[in-house]
Amino acid sequence: MEELWGYGAALGTVATITMDGWEWAEARLLGLPRRNYAMLGRWLGHMTRGTFLHDNIGQAAQIRGEAALGQVAHYGVGVVFGIAFLTFTGFSWLALPEPLAALAFGAVTVVMPLCVMQPAFGFGIAAANLPHPWAARARSLVGHLSFGLGLYLAGLLLRWIA
Repeated sequence: MEELWGYGAALGTVATITMDGWEWAEARLLGLPRRNYAMLGRWLGHMTRGTFLHDNIGQAAQIRGEAALGQVAHYGVGVVFGIAFLTFTGFSWLALPEPLAALAFGAVTVVMPLCVMQPAFGFGIAAANLPHPWAARARSLVGHLSFGLGLYLAGLLLRWIA
């Protein structure tokens, strides 16, 4: 069990770093706005006050430390996803990391923002209430595919280290 948590945490951390690197490249090379993980922190902070759904998370009252809370939560979710991925694929995947399984898992994780976070933030299911929902959906999918790529790269790294 400890190995699962350790290797899974390593996979999830590297995959989240890869996702953040992809986002940095989108912003730097394509001029796209950076994701604001403070809104994740704001959402979580409001949960402690009993509010789970918002009309518009950007208009909700700020929460002290929301940016830091959002970043910690972003990496925490990445670690949980890394552990889940290793649980589903098993340690045999680490012996011979295969990109399709990692990319498919990354694609599946897009359910979290599309079906949980965006509706809770007031953006509708799959960003339906935003001005350009298909752009938001595509960007979410690409971001989560980059997470899958990070899982694969982390698997190669762990295999090389071991």
